[in-house]
Amino acid sequence: MAQGKNKTKTKLPDNVKHKSLNKTNKKNSAFQKRKSAPAKQKLQDKQKIQEAITKSVNRKNEDEMRSRALTQKTTLSSAQKAVANHHDKAKKPVDESMAE
Repeated sequence: MAQGKNKTKTKLPDNVKHKSLNKTNKKNSAFQKRKSAPAKQKLQDKQKIQEAITKSVNRKNEDEMRSRALTQKTTLSSAQKAVANHHDKAKKPVDESMAE
């Protein structure tokens, strides 16, 4: 084992010391640049466009279905007419009691 003067620590050159300190400071700093931000923004834009398209298509489909339902007359069977009349009669007394 070396003893005395032979046992000394070597010093790094100044260039190497500053480079390594700068690297560690960048890694441990509170604010870092994020390189994935543009990809996330593109994904969000794509999702917004897709959602807008879905909403518009759904609105058009619903309008079309409503117009078809209003223009076409449907004939109810006798059982369906009886059920509809029963529901209409059941609603009327409730409305009158609410008015009093």
